[in-house]
Parts: sequence; C-alpha cells; structure tokens
Amino acid sequence: MNGYDQREIRHPNPGSEISKLFWSKLLRLYLYRSTFSFHFWDVIRVGLLKIFVMNTPSTAAPAKLAFGTTVADHMLSATFDRGTWSPWQVEGFHPLSISPTAMVFHYGQSIFEGMKAFRMADGRVSIFRVKKHWQRFCASADRMCMPHVPEELFTEGLKALVARDAAWVPDAPEGSLYLRPFLFATEERFGVGVSEQYQFLAFSGPVRSLYENPLRVKVEDRYIRAAPGGVGYAKCAGNYGGALYATQLAKAAGYDQVLWTDGTPDLNIEESGTMNVAFVINGTLVTPPLSDTILDGVTRDSFLAIARDWGVPVEERRLSAWELVDAQERGQLQEAFGFGTAAVVAPISVIAVKEKELRLPPLSENAFCLRAKRYLGDMRRGLAPDRYGWNTIVDV
Repeated sequence: MNGYDQREIRHPNPGSEISKLFWSKLLRLYLYRSTFSFHFWDVIRVGLLKIFVMNTPSTAAPAKLAFGTTVADHMLSATFDRGTWSPWQVEGFHPLSISPTAMVFHYGQSIFEGMKAFRMADGRVSIFRVKKHWQRFCASADRMCMPHVPEELFTEGLKALVARDAAWVPDAPEGSLYLRPFLFATEERFGVGVSEQYQFLAFSGPVRSLYENPLRVKVEDRYIRAAPGGVGYAKCAGNYGGALYATQLAKAAGYDQVLWTDGTPDLNIEESGTMNVAFVINGTLVTPPLSDTILDGVTRDSFLAIARDWGVPVEERRLSAWELVDAQERGQLQEAFGFGTAAVVAPISVIAVKEKELRLPPLSENAFCLRAKRYLGDMRRGLAPDRYGWNTIVDV
C-alpha cells in the first residue's frame, strides 16, 4: 500500500444490500449538461459513505472543440486533514457539497494548475511536463500557506484520471485534453487564519488552443497584475480575478488582451493577459526575467530550452514598452507573442503604447514562435524525439 491507491466507485450490484439502500436513501438526481454531452449521476448516503455513481459511459471527444466548455466524465479527489492525506480516488464528475463557512470563500486559499494530455501519433496518450507542473503547484502552495500535494498522489492520480477519460483525448493535432488540478481550503471556520483542511480535485476537458487569431494588445499603464513581494508568481485564484477589470476595459477599447507592466513610468513589460510574453528583436529572443511578479510558465521554460538548443540568442531581461516603440521604429521588432499552456502560442499583431499603435508584420512560416510551436507539438505527439523527457506516457 502506498497510501494513495485508486478507488474506483461503481454502480452497486443488483440485489446487493447497498443496491437496496441506494433506492431507499436516494437524495437527489443531478443533471449536468456540457456543450456536447450529458452526464447523469445519483448521490446516495449510506452511513458516512457518500457514493457518486456515473450512469453514462465515457464519450468520445466532440468533433468541434472550444475552450473550457466541455467536461469529461471523471474527476480525481483527495482530502487533507491536519497533516494527513486521504487515499485518492477517481470518481464520476459531480457537484460538490461544501459549507458556506469553508475558508476558501472568505480568505482565498485556492491554487490551481493548467496541464494538457495529448494523443500521440501511435495512439498512445501522454501528459506534458507533469513534474514541472507539480513543482510549480508546490511553490504556489508554499506562498498561500497550503500543504504540498505529494508528488505520487499528483502524478499517479492524474495518470489514472487520464486513463479513465482517454476517449476524451482529441485525435486532432490542434486538440488536447486540458487538466485542471486545484487545491482549496475547506475548514469550516470564518475566523482569519490558515486552514487545517483542504480538498484536492482535478478534472479534464477536451480543448483547442485558446486563441485562433493574432492578438491586438494594449500596454496597461494604470492597473498592475502584481506587485513586488506579492503573490504574482503563484498560480492562485485571486490573481486571475484581479486581472479581469483591466482586461474588460481593454476589450471595450477594441483590444483582445493587455500587456501587463510594473506600473512605473518605464512601463517594464511583465506578462500578456494570462500568458508569459516574449519578443524577437533583431534576431534575439527577449523575455522578462522570472520574479515574484511573473509566473514561472511551463511553456515559457520549454520554448527557452528549445531556443537555446537551436542556437537562437536568448535574453531574459527587463524591457520597457518604450524599447518596443524604438525597436519598431528601427524595423527590428520582428515577433511578439504570448505563450502558455492554454494558448500554446498567441502571436501579437498590434501593441498599443499610450496613443501609439505598433503594427507588426505578418509572421512567416519560419518565424521562431511558429517553428517552436510546431516542434513542441511534434514532440508531444511522438513525431519528434522527446529529447528532454517531458512526456509522461499513460497506460490506457
């Protein structure tokens, strides 16, 4: 026993004692409808045991993919109570029953990750950079005074989840199965403090890349995403809620996203929307350095490794919006793009700095960001050697 064994919950056998109690103790029937599929489940309570039973089999991924609208059949679950983790289990996707006094609602102890599983060319399924995501999850947990999810629980649990929902992994090259592990405080107390109880969950859903067209972005010169000494490097829920207002203002002005800055008159670039950001200036790949205001992006790390192996000059340094203006005027601003798990790569076509709009030339097929995207995609799908050991193969 490793302490994190999978427990699969199945419908009770006809005529069994639990089956009789199932009908006598039926509490309610939920209907969940995603964009392309229906899920039905029953909730029964027998003593202290709550059983969620899926009544529909796994369904293949929809032919038309969107982002964030379809959820697969199962979820991974484990709990933490005063220093001890429960065994993990994969169960049918279902709503949660949680107290209004759960501390997550009041004091914001909530972190998450965004990961992807891919269908390889030979039919196998792999999860991309599991260890790197787990390490970042732990860094976020440290900053939010939350317990580490053990690596074995995180890795083996996600592999089991993907194995159960393997039919949802798209075959299309532009598709993937998005994984959302998250951890939140559940202790029922409304006094300020660190929770002693937590719920770890993960679910999945088939997606395509977040952005389909080049982005028009606005350099944000009033609101900031993060401050030095804060939680900007942590993947905690509040970071994203706090970014929505400035993003909505940018969209109202005709832009797709914002370029976040440090809020100083220099307008030093930090991130783009929910992505890391990089620029190719006169043949050099330039990206802001990691700090306590910038997320340690897994796609960012992957692209930098690829660039260095290809001999592309790389600079991790501060750069201001005014440097971008100067580079564009000199004809040296060749590429601008955001990159992250959800988007993979999002080329930027327009950058608004104050009243000035920088219009970038259309990208050629030989542009670094597009070549790196293709190479990374081939690696994920087994069409190029996994020279970095980034793929975790799932036994399906």
